[in-house]
Amino acid sequence: MKNEDIKTNDNLVIGRNAVIELLKSEREIENVMVAKGEREGSISRILALCRDKGITVKTVDKRKLDALCAGANHQGVAANTSAHEYSTVEEILAFAEEKGEPPFLIICDEIEDSHNLGAIIRTAEACGVHGIIIPKRRGVGLNFVVSKTSCGALEYMKVARVTNLAQTIDELKKKNIWIYAADMDGQRWDKTDYSGGAALVIGSEGKGVGRLVKEKCDVTVSLPMLGRVNSLNASVAAGIIMYEIARQRLS
Repeated sequence: MKNEDIKTNDNLVIGRNAVIELLKSEREIENVMVAKGEREGSISRILALCRDKGITVKTVDKRKLDALCAGANHQGVAANTSAHEYSTVEEILAFAEEKGEPPFLIICDEIEDSHNLGAIIRTAEACGVHGIIIPKRRGVGLNFVVSKTSCGALEYMKVARVTNLAQTIDELKKKNIWIYAADMDGQRWDKTDYSGGAALVIGSEGKGVGRLVKEKCDVTVSLPMLGRVNSLNASVAAGIIMYEIARQRLS
């Protein structure tokens, strides 16, 4: 087997020729990592293909790439592929309709930690969420860490990846789905009526819900902070509110 065809796991493709073939295929790609200073030869073609397909390129230190590739000859490039096939927002809504239930969605606004997204998916599946929406850029995708952290829940959860979250929210609102932002300075999470179609927006670990996305939301809900820290882990906050929505639906 040639070095450029080596894979260290099912989601990491290593080497210039292998990455070029991957980019020419229809397989979902999370991002392409290029070692600092690598821009010559076939790397330029890889960058052009990424640009044409709108795939994120990350410039990384060569030592980090060496570690990720377990010492294999990566030739300065590696690509992360998706651990699971993506759905569409339409498929998520159709799934809710098939079950005869008002849509229950989670929108992840630039979640950057794979463990957080995996934990959110795991709790969402337990709470009867019909699907999760994530952005194509500026957020983690369905990589192998997300899959592992979800403990199998990813196999049962529909995840859609969209280009524009704000625009997607507008479309959901046209379908009578109320949008709830989990953020500071909102009304109490347990004093909020979540009946009907509901989409809960969970913000990034550092910045919370983005300004434009928050402006599109109908209601902001908050969890009281009784200690000295002023925020919760994104997946923990999401889990608390998801179970409140689930509780109300079971009442």
